[in-house]
Amino acid sequence: MNDKKIVGKKEIISILDLELFDLDAKVDTGADSNALHCDHIEIDKSGFVHFHLLDEVHASYHGKRMSMPLYKVKKVRSSNGELQERPSIKVSVEFMGKRYKTIISLTNRADMKYPMLIGRKFLSGKFLVDVSQEYLSKES
Repeated sequence: MNDKKIVGKKEIISILDLELFDLDAKVDTGADSNALHCDHIEIDKSGFVHFHLLDEVHASYHGKRMSMPLYKVKKVRSSNGELQERPSIKVSVEFMGKRYKTIISLTNRADMKYPMLIGRKFLSGKFLVDVSQEYLSKES
């Protein structure tokens, strides 16, 4: 257990494949998977997913059109209990000073405060969450 890093309820994450750096993220052990706030999500016939990133804090990212190979479409239960089909992408991220490969689902999180949600599949085995702390990643 000593090799697990402590993370707070809010952290900073960078999605390297999308060149998105220092995104605010909510760490949510109640969420199964990671989610990125975006809209105009479209899957083309060649297996790519296209979307607009939504992050008003980072003006250079907000509304930016992005494309990535589609990893898969999966059914996810949203925070309000609704079952949704969401496309997901496989990316490299930098978190707490290290690089990781992870899966991120794409969804409109307009009613949520943070552009990124970090779920328990990513956290499991690597991190312990201290909900009384925030932004421990800035110390890494």
